[in-house]
Amino acid sequence: MKRKGVFLLLMIAMTILLTSCWSKKELTDLAIVSAMGIDETKDGRFHLTLQIINPGNVAGGMQGGGGSQSPPITIYSASGDNIVEASRRASGRISRRLYYAHTNLVVVGERLARKEGLNTLIDGLDRDPEFRNTSTLVIARNSTAADLVKTLTPVDKIPANKVLKTLEFTERKWGENVKTSLQEVMKSIESPGRGTVVSGFRLVGNPQQAQKLDNLQESAPAATLRASGIAVLKQGKLVDWLYGKPARGTVWILDKIQGTDINIDWAGKKEAIAYQSVRQKTSVSAQVKNGKPHISIHTRVEGDIGDMEVPVDITNPKVITKIEQSVRKEIKKELRVAIEHAQKNKTDILGFGEVVHRTRPNQFKKLKTEWNDVYFPKLDVDIAVEAYVRRAGLRNKSFLSGVKENQK
Repeated sequence: MKRKGVFLLLMIAMTILLTSCWSKKELTDLAIVSAMGIDETKDGRFHLTLQIINPGNVAGGMQGGGGSQSPPITIYSASGDNIVEASRRASGRISRRLYYAHTNLVVVGERLARKEGLNTLIDGLDRDPEFRNTSTLVIARNSTAADLVKTLTPVDKIPANKVLKTLEFTERKWGENVKTSLQEVMKSIESPGRGTVVSGFRLVGNPQQAQKLDNLQESAPAATLRASGIAVLKQGKLVDWLYGKPARGTVWILDKIQGTDINIDWAGKKEAIAYQSVRQKTSVSAQVKNGKPHISIHTRVEGDIGDMEVPVDITNPKVITKIEQSVRKEIKKELRVAIEHAQKNKTDILGFGEVVHRTRPNQFKKLKTEWNDVYFPKLDVDIAVEAYVRRAGLRNKSFLSGVKENQK
């Protein structure tokens, strides 16, 4: 009898504790936001543009009712004095509850980033328990965030995925862009004496054409999205853009480069040999001598020969050594250009101040207040680069060398 009583009591307790899903969310009641665009209006308010997924159209290949085509996303927008107000105002135009748990992309307009900065809007996003800090942040270059969010893209049905995948692969293969999360931006802004880098994206083509389904029915779309440089932020505000070698040198020093191509001159021909990096590691150390900080950078690179536009005997060890020396020189030049550009802007986007703070915290306290304006622009930096050729592709002997020999 006792056992029956205990069992009955246990069942009653379980029934009370496991009543139902008190926080349930029906899919038919949710508007899943895949991307968010934030701009500044002429009167200084926040303008929110939301890219909402049409689940049926994504799964069915853009087929709507009756066989008519319809886009995989729907755009809603609203304005407010802050992000929360704009989001709640948007609810008056949508028949479902806005759901931000799957928002993987945040696009900030260039005007807002340059004038007001990111600090205020980041605070609003960080407070939302539903919004993920792992979302990728980009800045719209020469356009509004709304134009980027509204653009329909081929191949990737959801435009937010197009931006994310482009950043991922260009970071892996080229190295002039970096995929930065909201959490990383917050961390760098909070770090003492630290600047911030965020990738830029731009709309190539007509913004009106980019929003039409006709744009997806062409083999060469008239409007598309493209990665465009790196934005330099100082105290959360946009101050400059980096392109080409300064951008790649910056990513290299930050040790975020995954792969790239280095072209070197050979036998009087410009950029005759393509060197493909496969593995690379950059370390930064700091010392303080007589009250002055000193930075040392060490980069080690291993890669393959990808292309040769002149006859080269790569079976000769001396030739390989000469190629490695040329690669080291080119990489060192890019790192130096990136450092000089950052020093000119008086913005420590390279994290040198953070390294000094980590290794010499007591001494950095004396430098912190004037780090970007006084110490960083005059900082002495030593650069050491190691570069090695590991493979030469499917052939050792150059094809051009064989052609040259046959012509003799």
